[in-house]
Amino acid sequence: MGKGQKVALLAIGINLVLFVMKYLFAELSGSMALKAEAIHSLSDVIASSTVLVGLIIAKRKTPSFPYGLYKVENLVSVVVALAIFYAGYEIALEAIKGGASSLQNLDITIASVFCAMVITFGFSRYEARVGAEIESPSLIADARHMWVDMLSNTVVLAGLLSSLAGLNLDRIAAFIVMIFIAWAGGKILTDGIRVLLDASLDYQTLSLAEKFILDEPRVIEIQNLIGRNSGRYKFIEASIVLKTHDLDKANFIVHRIEANIKKQITNVDRALIHFKPTQKETLIYALPLKDANQSQISPHFGEAPYFALIKVRVKDKKAIAQKIIENPFTQVVHGKGILVAEFLNKYSIDEVITKESFEGKGPFYVFSNAAVENLQTEKEKIEEALEDIGIHFDPAELKTSQ
Repeated sequence: MGKGQKVALLAIGINLVLFVMKYLFAELSGSMALKAEAIHSLSDVIASSTVLVGLIIAKRKTPSFPYGLYKVENLVSVVVALAIFYAGYEIALEAIKGGASSLQNLDITIASVFCAMVITFGFSRYEARVGAEIESPSLIADARHMWVDMLSNTVVLAGLLSSLAGLNLDRIAAFIVMIFIAWAGGKILTDGIRVLLDASLDYQTLSLAEKFILDEPRVIEIQNLIGRNSGRYKFIEASIVLKTHDLDKANFIVHRIEANIKKQITNVDRALIHFKPTQKETLIYALPLKDANQSQISPHFGEAPYFALIKVRVKDKKAIAQKIIENPFTQVVHGKGILVAEFLNKYSIDEVITKESFEGKGPFYVFSNAAVENLQTEKEKIEEALEDIGIHFDPAELKTSQ
């Protein structure tokens, strides 16, 4: 049994004890107001039982309800809100009628009502804290209901005390309590209805989701981001544009984003990211060269004297242009790999083909932050490396520049 279910079960027990206690002292004192409050506590038993049933059912998923029955909690919170409004009506009637005549055993009756106030106050605070901790709308709603019970006990206590003093403060007390009831019931009702009608997630949660998506370097644009609550759980959906034309890599990136959202944002049942690759007509590949006049690939990235920038037409994967650039950092002693990576990024490259791996090294992070993919090759020449990844390369057909 989960923590929420245990608290709901405890609420049922406490409300049963309060019902018995109030009813006994109502009979002992002859107070009609306390007897009505006993009936009110009996309705609380029903409300708390409904919360427990809602918590149990809400976790179930069936083929008929693939998104779960989480909204049962919100439906329960709406029922609890209606119970609160009914309690307000009941309290108003109690205050208007005033205390019962020929009241007896007032001292012990007042003590019992005060004891009931302490119990409901303490438990409502505890239930609200647990409800907020596990993000259960039905527990939070029931906690507010218990708070209203404490206020209704105040009405009864005021009626009893005013009888001792020869005064009648029931009408004023009822007016004050009704303000609290209207606020508590209205908040629960509107929150429950918003979720049942699939209102948007709050701005803070959506902003967090947006941040986690944009933290992925290969995300170019978020075209759409929406989310909704279902009970205590959240559903987030986004459409993004990725800087990659490799579907396997795109799927890997999307799954990583979804996992990060579910890890960083509490109670996310499902994060669904739709993607489409960047629509580019050409891509630029960078390869380190041993010499400007050769097509030999250098085995050393940072120390390569030259780089070839090959422009490839996407629709037919054909190399259409080549530019040879000189490496200005060959004489640098420390950090030349990072400097060269930053230098190449200024040419808006999409892929870099090397013989050595960048994994865990400075250039790897520079290229990752710029959404530049690193491909490794064992080939010795440019044309062989490009042909190996399906790109047609014919030096005679290239537009060459230095």
